[in-house]
Amino acid sequence: MSGIGGSIGKTGIAVPQSRRELLDAISKTYVRLAADLASVPPERAREATLDGHVLGTQMSVADLVAYLIGWNLLVLKWCGGKASGEPVDFPETGFKWNELGRLAQKFYADQAGVAYTDLLRQFTNVNARIIALVEGETDASLYGAPWYGKHTQGRMIQLNTSSPYANARARLRKWLKGAGTPGTAGP
Repeated sequence: MSGIGGSIGKTGIAVPQSRRELLDAISKTYVRLAADLASVPPERAREATLDGHVLGTQMSVADLVAYLIGWNLLVLKWCGGKASGEPVDFPETGFKWNELGRLAQKFYADQAGVAYTDLLRQFTNVNARIIALVEGETDASLYGAPWYGKHTQGRMIQLNTSSPYANARARLRKWLKGAGTPGTAGP
Protein backbone atom coordinates (compact mmCIF):
# COMPACT_ATOMS: atom_id res chain seq x y z
CA MET A 1 0.00 0.00 0.00
CA SER A 2 2.93 2.35 0.57
CA GLY A 3 3.70 4.72 -2.26
CA ILE A 4 7.44 4.60 -1.71
CA GLY A 5 9.46 4.16 -4.84
CA GLY A 6 6.72 5.12 -7.29
CA SER A 7 4.80 1.89 -6.84
CA ILE A 8 1.64 1.07 -8.70
CA GLY A 9 -1.59 1.13 -6.69
CA LYS A 10 -4.53 -1.29 -6.91
CA THR A 11 -6.06 0.75 -9.73
CA GLY A 12 -2.96 0.23 -11.89
CA ILE A 13 -2.14 3.92 -11.64
CA ALA A 14 1.18 5.15 -10.29
CA VAL A 15 0.95 6.23 -6.65
CA PRO A 16 1.73 9.95 -6.34
CA GLN A 17 5.13 10.77 -4.83
CA SER A 18 4.98 14.56 -4.85
CA ARG A 19 2.58 17.42 -4.29
CA ARG A 20 2.29 18.00 -8.06
CA GLU A 21 1.58 14.31 -8.76
CA LEU A 22 -1.04 14.24 -6.00
CA LEU A 23 -2.75 17.36 -7.35
CA ASP A 24 -2.72 15.86 -10.86
CA ALA A 25 -4.16 12.55 -9.64
CA ILE A 26 -6.96 14.23 -7.69
CA SER A 27 -7.78 16.66 -10.50
CA LYS A 28 -7.78 14.09 -13.31
CA THR A 29 -9.89 11.53 -11.48
CA TYR A 30 -12.31 14.20 -10.23
CA VAL A 31 -12.84 15.77 -13.68
CA ARG A 32 -13.56 12.38 -15.29
CA LEU A 33 -15.88 11.31 -12.48
CA ALA A 34 -17.71 14.64 -12.38
CA ALA A 35 -18.43 14.41 -16.12
CA ASP A 36 -19.94 10.95 -15.67
CA LEU A 37 -21.93 12.04 -12.62
CA ALA A 38 -23.34 14.96 -14.62
CA SER A 39 -24.66 12.49 -17.21
CA VAL A 40 -26.90 10.78 -14.65
CA PRO A 41 -30.50 11.91 -15.00
CA PRO A 42 -31.48 13.42 -11.62
CA GLU A 43 -34.69 11.39 -11.59
CA ARG A 44 -32.59 8.17 -11.63
CA ALA A 45 -29.97 9.29 -9.09
CA ARG A 46 -31.82 7.77 -6.10
CA GLU A 47 -32.42 4.34 -7.66
CA ALA A 48 -30.66 1.82 -5.40
CA THR A 49 -29.28 -0.29 -8.24
CA LEU A 50 -25.50 -0.09 -7.70
CA ASP A 51 -23.60 -2.59 -5.57
CA GLY A 52 -23.23 -1.03 -2.14
CA HIS A 53 -20.12 -0.64 -0.02
CA VAL A 54 -21.33 -3.54 2.14
CA LEU A 55 -21.49 -6.97 0.52
CA GLY A 56 -25.03 -7.82 -0.51
CA THR A 57 -26.35 -4.26 -0.32
CA GLN A 58 -27.47 -1.81 -2.98
CA MET A 59 -26.91 1.92 -3.18
CA SER A 60 -27.86 4.73 -5.49
CA VAL A 61 -25.65 7.07 -7.50
CA ALA A 62 -26.62 9.76 -4.96
CA ASP A 63 -25.36 7.46 -2.18
CA LEU A 64 -22.09 7.06 -4.08
CA VAL A 65 -21.68 10.84 -4.20
CA ALA A 66 -22.58 11.08 -0.49
CA TYR A 67 -19.89 8.49 0.24
CA LEU A 68 -17.26 10.51 -1.62
CA ILE A 69 -18.33 13.72 0.12
CA GLY A 70 -18.10 11.95 3.48
CA TRP A 71 -14.56 10.70 2.90
CA ASN A 72 -13.42 14.07 1.56
CA LEU A 73 -14.81 15.78 4.66
CA LEU A 74 -12.96 13.26 6.83
CA VAL A 75 -9.69 14.04 5.04
CA LEU A 76 -10.23 17.73 5.76
CA LYS A 77 -11.08 16.94 9.40
CA TRP A 78 -8.00 14.75 9.83
CA CYS A 79 -5.66 17.28 8.26
CA GLY A 80 -7.16 20.20 10.21
CA GLY A 81 -6.97 18.32 13.48
CA LYS A 82 -3.39 17.16 12.94
CA ALA A 83 -2.32 20.66 11.86
CA SER A 84 -3.74 22.19 15.03
CA GLY A 85 -2.27 19.48 17.26
CA GLU A 86 -5.64 18.02 18.23
CA PRO A 87 -6.12 14.27 18.63
CA VAL A 88 -7.72 12.72 15.55
CA ASP A 89 -9.97 9.67 15.57
CA PHE A 90 -9.19 7.54 12.53
CA PRO A 91 -11.21 6.83 10.53
CA GLU A 92 -13.97 8.70 12.40
CA THR A 93 -15.19 9.12 15.94
CA GLY A 94 -17.24 6.04 16.84
CA PHE A 95 -15.91 3.94 13.95
CA LYS A 96 -13.01 1.55 13.57
CA TRP A 97 -11.24 0.65 10.33
CA ASN A 98 -13.08 -2.69 10.29
CA GLU A 99 -16.43 -0.83 10.31
CA LEU A 100 -16.12 1.02 7.02
CA GLY A 101 -19.36 -0.48 5.71
CA ARG A 102 -21.21 1.01 8.67
CA LEU A 103 -19.45 4.33 8.05
CA ALA A 104 -20.56 4.21 4.39
CA GLN A 105 -24.15 3.69 5.56
CA LYS A 106 -23.76 6.78 7.78
CA PHE A 107 -22.55 8.82 4.82
CA TYR A 108 -25.60 7.73 2.79
CA ALA A 109 -27.95 8.62 5.67
CA ASP A 110 -26.27 12.00 6.21
CA GLN A 111 -27.24 13.03 2.66
CA ALA A 112 -30.48 11.05 2.22
CA GLY A 113 -32.72 14.11 1.86
CA VAL A 114 -30.38 16.16 -0.33
CA ALA A 115 -31.24 16.70 -4.00
CA TYR A 116 -28.82 15.15 -6.49
CA THR A 117 -27.86 18.51 -8.00
CA ASP A 118 -27.05 19.79 -4.49
CA LEU A 119 -24.93 16.70 -3.82
CA LEU A 120 -22.97 17.39 -7.01
CA ARG A 121 -22.40 20.99 -5.84
CA GLN A 122 -21.25 19.76 -2.42
CA PHE A 123 -18.87 17.32 -4.09
CA THR A 124 -17.44 20.08 -6.26
CA ASN A 125 -16.98 22.32 -3.20
CA VAL A 126 -15.35 19.69 -1.00
CA ASN A 127 -13.04 18.65 -3.84
CA ALA A 128 -11.98 22.30 -4.24
CA ARG A 129 -11.21 22.39 -0.51
CA ILE A 130 -9.07 19.24 -0.86
CA ILE A 131 -7.18 20.82 -3.77
CA ALA A 132 -6.61 24.00 -1.73
CA LEU A 133 -5.37 21.91 1.19
CA VAL A 134 -2.85 20.05 -0.99
CA GLU A 135 -1.77 23.28 -2.71
CA GLY A 136 -0.96 24.69 0.74
CA GLU A 137 1.38 21.78 1.52
CA THR A 138 4.91 20.98 0.40
CA ASP A 139 6.49 17.78 -0.87
CA ALA A 140 8.15 17.44 2.55
CA SER A 141 4.92 17.88 4.53
CA LEU A 142 3.03 15.50 2.26
CA TYR A 143 5.66 12.80 1.70
CA GLY A 144 8.60 13.47 4.01
CA ALA A 145 7.55 11.44 7.05
CA PRO A 146 4.90 9.04 8.30
CA TRP A 147 1.72 10.91 9.18
CA TYR A 148 -0.64 8.11 10.20
CA GLY A 149 0.95 4.77 10.97
CA LYS A 150 3.33 4.03 8.12
CA HIS A 151 1.48 6.28 5.68
CA THR A 152 2.44 9.79 4.70
CA GLN A 153 -0.12 12.58 4.66
CA GLY A 154 -0.04 12.57 0.85
CA ARG A 155 -0.73 8.84 0.73
CA MET A 156 -3.66 9.17 3.17
CA ILE A 157 -5.11 12.00 1.07
CA GLN A 158 -4.70 9.99 -2.13
CA LEU A 159 -6.21 6.83 -0.58
CA ASN A 160 -9.33 8.83 0.31
CA THR A 161 -9.70 11.06 -2.76
CA SER A 162 -8.29 10.01 -6.13
CA SER A 163 -8.41 6.26 -5.42
CA PRO A 164 -12.11 6.23 -4.44
CA TYR A 165 -12.85 8.65 -7.30
CA ALA A 166 -11.41 6.10 -9.76
CA ASN A 167 -13.31 3.26 -8.08
CA ALA A 168 -16.55 5.27 -8.11
CA ARG A 169 -16.10 6.09 -11.78
CA ALA A 170 -15.66 2.41 -12.65
CA ARG A 171 -18.86 1.54 -10.72
CA LEU A 172 -20.73 4.42 -12.31
CA ARG A 173 -19.66 3.64 -15.86
CA LYS A 174 -20.75 0.01 -15.39
CA TRP A 175 -24.10 1.27 -14.07
CA LEU A 176 -24.50 3.75 -16.93
CA LYS A 177 -23.83 1.02 -19.47
CA GLY A 178 -26.18 -1.44 -17.80
CA ALA A 179 -28.90 1.13 -17.14
CA GLY A 180 -29.10 2.08 -20.80
CA THR A 181 -28.13 5.63 -19.93
CA PRO A 182 -25.58 7.17 -22.27
CA GLY A 183 -22.24 7.57 -20.51
CA THR A 184 -19.55 10.07 -21.11
CA ALA A 185 -17.10 9.17 -23.82
CA GLY A 186 -13.41 9.01 -23.05
CA PRO A 187 -10.97 7.13 -20.88
